Amino acid sequence: MNRLTISILTTIFSLSCAPKKTNSYDSETGYSGNISISGAFALYPIVVLWSEDFKKIHPNVRFNISAGGAGKGITDVLTDMMDIGLVSRDLHQQELTKGALPIFVAKDAVLGTYNAKHPNAGLIKERGLTQRELEGIFVTHSYKKWNDIDPRFVDLPIRAYVRSDAAGAAETWAKFFGQNQEDLKGIGIFGDPGLAQAVKDEPMAIGFNNINYVYDLTSKRTAADIDVIPLDKNGNGKIDEEENFYNTIDELTTAVAAGKYPSPPSRPLAFVVKKDNINPLVQAFIRFVLDKKQQGHLLANGYVPMTEAQLAIELEKIKSETPSNKSK
Repeated sequence: MNRLTISILTTIFSLSCAPKKTNSYDSETGYSGNISISGAFALYPIVVLWSEDFKKIHPNVRFNISAGGAGKGITDVLTDMMDIGLVSRDLHQQELTKGALPIFVAKDAVLGTYNAKHPNAGLIKERGLTQRELEGIFVTHSYKKWNDIDPRFVDLPIRAYVRSDAAGAAETWAKFFGQNQEDLKGIGIFGDPGLAQAVKDEPMAIGFNNINYVYDLTSKRTAADIDVIPLDKNGNGKIDEEENFYNTIDELTTAVAAGKYPSPPSRPLAFVVKKDNINPLVQAFIRFVLDKKQQGHLLANGYVPMTEAQLAIELEKIKSETPSNKSK
């Protein structure tokens, strides 16, 4: 088991018996208190790791972390149910008006996925799919069978899977086609793990997932029974050398960082907090996450770290929300 998996299991166990603590700070023992976090499946794995590292310095801090989709994370923060929302999509204007403040902490991408046992798996890797072809599957539903896309493909129905929950991954995938999540057509599945499993279980399946639910972090290659649909960006009917960066998670994150993989469906990931409701403990955790050492965990776990310039901007947001600065 890799460190990220162990951290998630440890956190789930510890949260089930964690007592409620009052937030405080002691010069010898550090912070004490509780931080509650919910939201996007995309950020959940790395946030668990960050929380474990924070607790090594501040052992009296308890975390309550849950994944339920970006929409839930924002709603929980704006209704004061949680301290931090994990968000993997652009914020809507009404959310900003209600006081949502995004703090960008990483970058990743949403990937088109298919069942690795598809009878044309080799051809899919060789030719990829264009943006227009993917739109024909997920939006216009103009492709109903695989051989509607390419006569070399099998004459069987396409089984498209989408997210049933309000999800940043789905919103980002839809934005790739200039649409909204509600415009995506397919069988609705809750959560990133559920959608990945649905694709693994159905040979004719096609879907979309965040990087961490497609690749195995130990082998650095795609997990069993699922593979990535390469994007044929120039529409020439094949995956050229400059479009071929899906063999390992390291190749992919390098391509995302370099802008070779389009945005969307690559996107920034954010902590969302509510303005005027950010306590010192939450501020300390966010500063900790934006530290270079913690940003160093990102590449090894399938994310792209922030640049120094980007980190400075996000740190300034937190600084401007401190009570001492607001009183000036």
